[in-house]
Amino acid sequence: VQLQASGGGLVQAGGSLTLSCADSRRTISNNGLGWFRQAPGKERELVSAIGYRGGNSYYADSVKGRFTISRDNAKNTVYLQMNNLKPEDTANYYCAVSRYRGITSRAEDYQYWGQGTLVTVSS
Repeated sequence: VQLQASGGGLVQAGGSLTLSCADSRRTISNNGLGWFRQAPGKERELVSAIGYRGGNSYYADSVKGRFTISRDNAKNTVYLQMNNLKPEDTANYYCAVSRYRGITSRAEDYQYWGQGTLVTVSS
């Protein structure tokens, strides 16, 4: 599986970014998908997840109302729209493919991982 995440960068607080992650080697339309992040010195955390049909989603409390996860199964791609970014959102963001169709929050339930894209939010 080759997952390519993109869309990270440097943005001022209050700004927006859209991350995308495409799988070039296999279809992921039957898998739940997730976005994790890891800031320096902190543990990896699940930011958002979406079921295989896209109808169900999960958001960490810290990003509710600001981030939106979506997927385009025809394009084998998952997105994370991030609005009203805060300095505490600064981290490496990783997309991941779950072993399951539904939403799962445990990192060990995800079998394939992208390489990460860095998001830096300045104050």
